[in-house]
Amino acid sequence: MPSTKHFLPDLQRVLSIIMGGGQGTRLFPLTRDRAKPAVPLAGKYRLVDIPISNCINSGLRRIYLLTQFNSASLHRHVSQSYKFDHFSVGFVEILAAEQTLTNNSWYQGTADAVRKNLIHFRNVEFQYALILSGDQLYRMDYRRILAQHVESDADVTIATLPVKRDQAQSLGLLQIDAERRITRFVEKPKDPAVLDSLRLDPASYPRLGVEDGGELYLASTGIYVFNREVLFRLLDSTETDFGKHIIPQAIQTHRLYAHVFQGYWEDIGTIRSFFEANLNLTSATPLFNFFDMSAPIFTRPRLLPASRINGAAIDHAVISDGCILNHCKISQSVVGVRCHIDSGSHITRSFLMGSDYFETEESLQQNAATNRPRIGIGKNTRIDNAIIDKNTRIGDNCVITPAGKPSSVDHPLYFVRDGIVIIPKNGVVPHGTVI
Repeated sequence: MPSTKHFLPDLQRVLSIIMGGGQGTRLFPLTRDRAKPAVPLAGKYRLVDIPISNCINSGLRRIYLLTQFNSASLHRHVSQSYKFDHFSVGFVEILAAEQTLTNNSWYQGTADAVRKNLIHFRNVEFQYALILSGDQLYRMDYRRILAQHVESDADVTIATLPVKRDQAQSLGLLQIDAERRITRFVEKPKDPAVLDSLRLDPASYPRLGVEDGGELYLASTGIYVFNREVLFRLLDSTETDFGKHIIPQAIQTHRLYAHVFQGYWEDIGTIRSFFEANLNLTSATPLFNFFDMSAPIFTRPRLLPASRINGAAIDHAVISDGCILNHCKISQSVVGVRCHIDSGSHITRSFLMGSDYFETEESLQQNAATNRPRIGIGKNTRIDNAIIDKNTRIGDNCVITPAGKPSSVDHPLYFVRDGIVIIPKNGVVPHGTVI
């Protein structure tokens, strides 16, 4: 890898554009009441904190976030989390889909979302556009891909990841030459013959810095660097998506290069991948390390008290701020902010997102008078393989488990997706309920 410092462009001339995603149907019901980038992560963060933190740690402080669905909570989180001083050029600004005199449609894809905001981007001075996804978990120093982009005199550079065959079919795959120039791009290939033709040559592993992991493919991460005028030129069309349309066509007319990323990267756009990524954080050596202070992950400072643990038995868990855990058992679980778990309850392999507020004494008295569960987990309740969304009320003597249920269920009290039970935001599970 060349010296990053030598080839690094002026970071003030880089514009970061984070794609907030569409309706987020693959993450439903977590996206029922919020935009996908606002979905809670790891107890105290939101998905959008990952790309924004990567930008800040890379010295990139001019950030636009494109979104269109249920953006109120995302606006609130971003405005309360990312405030740069008046004497810097830094900003994190949300651009929601809007109707204009010339267009009244929603974003139709990633390229269409950027195209519909060109009116804003043309008024900003920048030389390079860094396009990012809002639903991935990884830690990347973007200065490396920017340095390679400048050194190779590329029009477009795509961050790529070596993956095995079982992952390759769900990602966009690339072929490159000896100079890492992209010669071919196929979006989510299913044909075995096409897959075979895209396989990396093991002889290229040392040159690419790839460890010999057997049969590997080079997959796009959906992270792109565009030269300013190249971006404008490529978007002067009706094509709607970068991966499906813009990139494959641009290979024939422009200089596209691959940047090979070595590190943990996970697309957490589905309930199963989201659930497993969160639960992995409870392991002794998680794949993603939130404790790495060389490149910290930022979020909103809530100024909550430290958690209080009253005789709870905890094994491999992440406990967030402001929790009260009475005589309960917690294993392989993530417990979010302001979570209250009462005595006798047993939480296993679950993500409890916590609460946005503490209940008042008056509210608790009203709950008792109406036999309504308080926010949190009641007494003697068992929860296994579940996601409990924010501000939910789980009563006493309840059982919540996917055992014996189909992999997908819609119920007034709960949902099942990918074999995981989900209690939606603000949901109420009465005392004694068995799910």
